Amino acid sequence: MSPRKSKKLEPEIVEMPPQKMAVVSGKGTPDKVFPELMPALYGSVFTLKFDLKKKGLPTFKVSGLRARYPDADVKTKEEWNHIIGLPIPDDTAVLPQKVAGIEVRIETWQYGTVAQILHLGSYSEEGPNIERLHKFIEEGGYEIDGPHEEEYLTRPDAKVVKTIIRYVARKK
Repeated sequence: MSPRKSKKLEPEIVEMPPQKMAVVSGKGTPDKVFPELMPALYGSVFTLKFDLKKKGLPTFKVSGLRARYPDADVKTKEEWNHIIGLPIPDDTAVLPQKVAGIEVRIETWQYGTVAQILHLGSYSEEGPNIERLHKFIEEGGYEIDGPHEEEYLTRPDAKVVKTIIRYVARKK
């Protein structure tokens, strides 16, 4: 089962392949950083998609906004570093830049074994599910081997917000 299609509300271990991503970075509270960076990220990715379509080449579905928070557990929300990305085709070599002053770069996010949980509800209520996932990782004989990652399956204003909380994990 694909990690994006998981309906389980319990933590799980799954395997994920590496993913080429269009990526932007910022620092600050999510309510400041996301509105600032999203026009650049989505502008680049949708321009890439429509450029491929105009050329008669295979296109792709724009899906699954993901964000990594490498220091959310050690810094205040105002100091958080955000690494925000959208999946793009593996053969992408160049991204169009649509917003001056905000670089959209290409990265390959490594995965492999991941531990994840589907969270239903607001972002401010994620704490108990993050704790459950940490406990699941520890009790399963794994340890976290990468930053806190979230994959947003719905818009923030959805009736029920759905977020996959994920960590790359490795056996101890």
